[in-house]
Amino acid sequence: MHLFADPEFWVLVAAAIFVAAVWKPSKKSLIGALDERGARIRAELDEATKLREEAEQLLAQYQQREREAAAEAAAIIAHAREEAERIAAQSARDLDVAVVRRQRLAEERIVQAEQKALDEIRAVAVDIAIGAAREVIVSQIDEERGAALLDAAIAALPQRLR
Repeated sequence: MHLFADPEFWVLVAAAIFVAAVWKPSKKSLIGALDERGARIRAELDEATKLREEAEQLLAQYQQREREAAAEAAAIIAHAREEAERIAAQSARDLDVAVVRRQRLAEERIVQAEQKALDEIRAVAVDIAIGAAREVIVSQIDEERGAALLDAAIAALPQRLR
């Protein structure tokens, strides 16, 4: 009984009753608030997980596109190199053909120039020979002999023209 006479005991009992009286009605709202907060945090975590998965998928897609673009760029560069090599080889062949053709044309022009020079030399030689022959003939042939030679040349003309 000595316990019932102690005021500290009654303060403890009053505090326990107060806590029990306050705890019972606020328990539902406090637990409900905690559950609601837990559900909100869980929803945020689910949303964050979903966003992370979407971000990872987008990252994977972009990385795939980057690899595809790099492969396409490499293929374009390889094709451009092959095309450049083909064009360079074709240009070298065309240049060789052009050089050979120009050399042939130059050689033909040289041959034509040589032939023309020879023809001119022959024409000059013939003119000189005709002039010299004329002077020799004029000095050595008299009129009778010249007329006989002229008649013989006229008579032989039809046979030479055949």
